[in-house]
Amino acid sequence: MLERHYRELLNFLVRLVGDRHAAADLTQESYARVLALQQGGATVFDGRALLYRTARNLVVDRHRRAALRQHDALEELADDEHPSAPPRSQPEEALASRQDAQACLAAIEALPPRCREAFVLHLFDELSHARIAERMGISVSMVEKHVARGLLACRAAQGTR
Repeated sequence: MLERHYRELLNFLVRLVGDRHAAADLTQESYARVLALQQGGATVFDGRALLYRTARNLVVDRHRRAALRQHDALEELADDEHPSAPPRSQPEEALASRQDAQACLAAIEALPPRCREAFVLHLFDELSHARIAERMGISVSMVEKHVARGLLACRAAQGTR
């Protein structure tokens, strides 16, 4: 019964995720979950609808995991690249650190206003992405993009001195 929907579901998932291999994995996982339900004794009235619902839920889970990994990576980068780090012990290193901080501050000032606001709230006020999104009236995804853009601008500014 469910086998006849395989190619249709695969094409649907390819359009959703943009990667044929990932779509094939998601299709396989959708089938495995629906078949496990059936074998567990659950009555499935509309196998196609259940397959699509399962596939959509798997795509949502995949996006959430990717967003969490991206958020963790950005947090780690922010910790490593924090522009207000204490100066180093040697005078040359202290000067270099001060120049890095000034370059980073100049890069932050050059960011578009909304991007700069999100970046400053995250880095200096230490607000979470969710709190910033709520405060600014934008999505968490947009906050993540603003923070990433700010981090990249600081990194680029520090690399040009």
